[in-house]
Amino acid sequence: MTDSNPKPRIALGADHAGYRAKEAIKRHLEKAGYEVEDLGTSSEQSVDYPDYAKAVAEKVARGEAALGIGVCGTGIGMAIVANKVQGVRAAVAHDELTARLAREHNDANLLTLGGRVVSEAQAARIVDVFLGARFAGGRHARRVNKISQVETGCGKRGGKTRPPGRSAP
Repeated sequence: MTDSNPKPRIALGADHAGYRAKEAIKRHLEKAGYEVEDLGTSSEQSVDYPDYAKAVAEKVARGEAALGIGVCGTGIGMAIVANKVQGVRAAVAHDELTARLAREHNDANLLTLGGRVVSEAQAARIVDVFLGARFAGGRHARRVNKISQVETGCGKRGGKTRPPGRSAP
């Protein structure tokens, strides 16, 4: 059986500070025909953002979702946690430009947003731009490959990563 929906499956999660924005994003995506897997939270009751960031990132890393979206107060905490999961390149975006460049230049596969930073309307526009953008490849592919090398430990020397041309102290 083939999937007739050409739109990617999206994993979506938020903590309490991102709950309202998550719900608005979910409605927006479903109306646009995306299959959305809502990984919580289900209210504005205080929860720990690492739990939800990890759940979204793992869905993306395992290929169970093509892309992920995480929402907390600023988007920063979700990005930090999501980037600990191998194979995930999470980027915080507070506007359409950073969302587009995250996909085009960094091949980001997980978008994080700040529910306390952007309005629900802004969040929908940012998500649309993120989902509509494509990785540019070219010189950016070399850089994304270097990110992967750092992630898997190939970019480490003596336990610390240094810029090229710098010798160990």
